[in-house]
Amino acid sequence: MKTLARSHPLWLAHVLHRLSGLALALFLPVHFWVLGLALTDPAMLDGFLAFAAHPLVKLAEFGLVFLLAVHAFGGLRLLALEFLPWRAPHKTAAALALAGSFGVAMTFLLQVI
Repeated sequence: MKTLARSHPLWLAHVLHRLSGLALALFLPVHFWVLGLALTDPAMLDGFLAFAAHPLVKLAEFGLVFLLAVHAFGGLRLLALEFLPWRAPHKTAAALALAGSFGVAMTFLLQVI
């Protein structure tokens, strides 16, 4: 029975939502630390901002925005599952959520390049 559930496309949507939430939770302490540098050590913040201008960091920011969009759209999908009547094309909604996430992340990436 477990193999049938894991072969379902919405199981992948569930896993992506969980992993994106975990990655964002791991990112938050680093984000707050960098924000704290603005108050405690402006010189170190300037060094970090110079590092953040590197193209690989921009690519990592794309990944972060993608994870944020995946988590947000996945949450909207879950709200729809909770409050709307069940319909067969929920796989399409999950695919649209993933496509929307990629579109949001690509828009961000094209603006920072």
